[in-house]
Amino acid sequence: MTDSVATVRFVLDNKVVEIHNPPPTESLLQCLRERLGRHGVKEGCAEGDCGACTVVLGEAQGDRIDYRAVNACIRMLPTVDGREVITAESLTPHDGPLHPVQQAMVDCHGSQCGFCTPGFVMSLFALWLGRPQADRDDVLDALSGNLCRCTGYRPIIDAGLLMNRLPEPTGTWSRTDSQSSDRLGQLAAISRTESLKLTSGAGFTAPRSLDELAAVLEAQPQSLVLAGGTDVGLWVTKQLRELPPVVYIGEVPELRTMSVHDQGARVIGAAVSLTDAFAAIVPDWPELHELAQRFASPPVCNSGTLCGNIANGSPIGDSMPVLLALGAQLDLRCGTRHRRVPLDEFYLGYRRNALQPGEFVAAVRIPARKPGDSLAAWKVSKRWDQDISAICAAIWLHETVDGVVSARIGFGGMAAIPMRARQAEAALIGKALDQSSTEAAIRALNDDFSPLTDMRASAAYRLQVAGNLLRRLHLARRRPELALRIDQVSA
Repeated sequence: MTDSVATVRFVLDNKVVEIHNPPPTESLLQCLRERLGRHGVKEGCAEGDCGACTVVLGEAQGDRIDYRAVNACIRMLPTVDGREVITAESLTPHDGPLHPVQQAMVDCHGSQCGFCTPGFVMSLFALWLGRPQADRDDVLDALSGNLCRCTGYRPIIDAGLLMNRLPEPTGTWSRTDSQSSDRLGQLAAISRTESLKLTSGAGFTAPRSLDELAAVLEAQPQSLVLAGGTDVGLWVTKQLRELPPVVYIGEVPELRTMSVHDQGARVIGAAVSLTDAFAAIVPDWPELHELAQRFASPPVCNSGTLCGNIANGSPIGDSMPVLLALGAQLDLRCGTRHRRVPLDEFYLGYRRNALQPGEFVAAVRIPARKPGDSLAAWKVSKRWDQDISAICAAIWLHETVDGVVSARIGFGGMAAIPMRARQAEAALIGKALDQSSTEAAIRALNDDFSPLTDMRASAAYRLQVAGNLLRRLHLARRRPELALRIDQVSA
């Protein structure tokens, strides 16, 4: 009898698939193509950029199933345990009519070579399921992680607009069928009470409680903590790294929660996806809408986590400048010991942080907004969608009629770690935000940073643009029409 503790189980086309003790780093893409013959799932970039591998995952959430598009190329197979997997082949029976999403692609001539087409279909399918009244902006957002070199995108966008006007299917993968009791029952039947533990490779454990997670990491402090895998996946696909024992936090219920307490502070657990985290943060800070939209594609944000982005600590990560500006704190845990660390004390050097052996990030804590608070955040990159920042800046000010009482300015791309511009902050405090104080803050950036030149930008460019973003904040106060989007400024 197969050992269920070491068997990954998921639903595909109404059947339970069981993969016994797979390698922990086997991707969902590899499983679908090589084990299950789903060749519509393509490997293009193998890093979550092109979208050719896009599939949809369904996960039971109470009495509903939550469906989201993800990149199969960097999604480790063990992390889909207990979920439903939908590929382009799933949408249409061999002898049945095309699904409305597929028919719209045909009607609008949305495919040429066809390599990228299944990924586009799955991104649109996730949108079709979740937003029946999708408009053009919704379609553009849904497709921001899919690349095509053939059609020029217009016919694919047309298909996204047409799909909801076509008749809904009457059987498989109607919106009603997607929430049927049969599908919920299948997911309930493979739901796991014990932890998934694989012994192949260096090993893989998916604890089912916060205490179990803490105990596992305390006993094996050399383990790799896996959240969304949107960066770790590239260690495997691009760098061909051999990973240490992997401990997956995505099955810990306590880490998948968000709450508001401590004078209104918003607490976001370490396993909360970027999609859900931004959905909670942006209503508090609407100034972050553009940055959240541009952070990454929906498939990346659906897998990746906010705390994973923090713990990864990339100097060009886009969440850290914002969280530095907002005065975020981290809840850390090691065994039974808890501590709280300000984010601006967490990073010690390039890819080095203050985590002790066996310690992990449990949550990020974002202070509540108060009267007099304001925030500006901008990402500067070569492309609007799906690109890594050359510079990311976030500026938080607390002001009264007497001027700037407090300031926090976070930058990414300006140093080996995400950093506050403390000298620039000091130049603003106690003064009105006017041309004189702004220019003083810009000059102070030279004391805060000595940026590097790399493939994304030169040191001189980074310093100039960083200063221009401070200048932009001042100008936007005087003339709101100057508070344009970055792509409008570049144009």
